[in-house]
Amino acid sequence: MELWYAIRRRGRALIAPSLLLLVAAYFAYHTVQGQRGLIAYARLDLEVARAEAELRTIDAERRIIEGRVALLHPDHIEPDMLDEQTRRILGLAHPDEVVIYLD
Repeated sequence: MELWYAIRRRGRALIAPSLLLLVAAYFAYHTVQGQRGLIAYARLDLEVARAEAELRTIDAERRIIEGRVALLHPDHIEPDMLDEQTRRILGLAHPDEVVIYLD
């Protein structure tokens, strides 16, 4: 009987620390693995870095295209650019000319 009483008394003494340990483990797990945890943050950070790199690439392409469009402005048309665009769009060239298109 005394043994049973000692076990119950010690069991009751361990309930509160056990619950606190479980609650702490729950929050620690979700801090790392949760929807807004550290791993999700790292994934989002990587995704942002990729998107910024793509933005820089697209922005550079946009600047190149804007430069080419500026050469075709009606106030001051660049003759070489006009000739290049005419050949590209209409496919016209003199019979003795060799035209090489680069992408």
